Amino acid sequence: MLSVAPMMDWTDNHYRTLARLISKHAWLYTEMVVAETIVHQRNNLDRFLAFSPEQHPIVLQLGGSNLENLAKAAEFANAYSFDELNLNCGCPSGKVAGHGCFGARLMFDPKFVADAMSAIAANCSVPVSVKCRIGVDDHDSYNELCDFVYAIVSNSPTRHFIVHARKALLSGLSPAENRKVPPLKYEYYFALLRDFPEVQFTINGGITGIDQVNAARRQGAHGVMVGRAAYNNPWSTLRHVDSAVYGIPTSSLSRRQILEKYRMYGDSVLGKYGPGKPSIRQLVKPLLNLFHSEPGNGLWKRKADAALRRCKTIECFLEETLDAIPDSVLDSTLHRSPSDWEGSFADIDGMLPPPYKLSLQQSMSVSACLGISN
Repeated sequence: MLSVAPMMDWTDNHYRTLARLISKHAWLYTEMVVAETIVHQRNNLDRFLAFSPEQHPIVLQLGGSNLENLAKAAEFANAYSFDELNLNCGCPSGKVAGHGCFGARLMFDPKFVADAMSAIAANCSVPVSVKCRIGVDDHDSYNELCDFVYAIVSNSPTRHFIVHARKALLSGLSPAENRKVPPLKYEYYFALLRDFPEVQFTINGGITGIDQVNAARRQGAHGVMVGRAAYNNPWSTLRHVDSAVYGIPTSSLSRRQILEKYRMYGDSVLGKYGPGKPSIRQLVKPLLNLFHSEPGNGLWKRKADAALRRCKTIECFLEETLDAIPDSVLDSTLHRSPSDWEGSFADIDGMLPPPYKLSLQQSMSVSACLGISN
């Protein structure tokens, strides 16, 4: 399974519409939606939760630390038929004004996370998952990560973890720096596969293309999540997903055809929720990286900046900008095939930490929870 990571201000409805035109089968995640937003906007939920049927499979990521509000948010979201609900336990921001703790800070309290996952699961009809880091601050040993996973698996219905293979540093680093500065420890992820064989784990962090995706899968990864590469270079990152990951022929749509389909979508939703909601700029934003590193890309972006000052529709925007891109680029459906690159995972087996040791009581608890007979 390949998924596109939840990214604030990026993986909105507009980006997901574009991504789905490129890949029919990649799992898409919403931006994180704070539980309190859903609860307090219950009469305006379409603006935050509605999506087109074409976006399936799609996961809603929730943020928050109030059990009652997380439960209510899951109940309200259930009506929208997401394919999974996910709790953010990986964002390195400490607090959001008015919303309390959320994100990576929750890893300090695995019992609360288990209670939260139970509350979410009890109020929806789809699987639930946790997105987390491999540790937080000085709580970054492999055993501590296993304790976190164990506590949630043994006390909630959660059977899927998306693991960003870096720890989070809550002081001294910005969220952006937390995506780059702490070193990647992929060996922790692959050790989890060994030590929790009944649980599904998706690897996240530092994976930027289909070659790395395939290398992780060959090493045994259950799922792979790609983040900013899927936004900064959507065509190259997502183009081969359907064939390389799912064994299904890649779409034959060219970028010209994708833009025409996106135009129909964009012009149909302009101002749907009031003046400027969404705006032409919000709708154009996901398109600006579609020609990453291609001939004409620089001119296209300069023309885009000028067109956004004048145009009121996507049709107008495209008419004023697309002549910057050569026809050979616009109409091509070809891209290089994935390679057998091994990269960061080739020697991972020799780097794994020692196996996690459960006490007899823990082992019996996990077996009972997972329905495994001795």
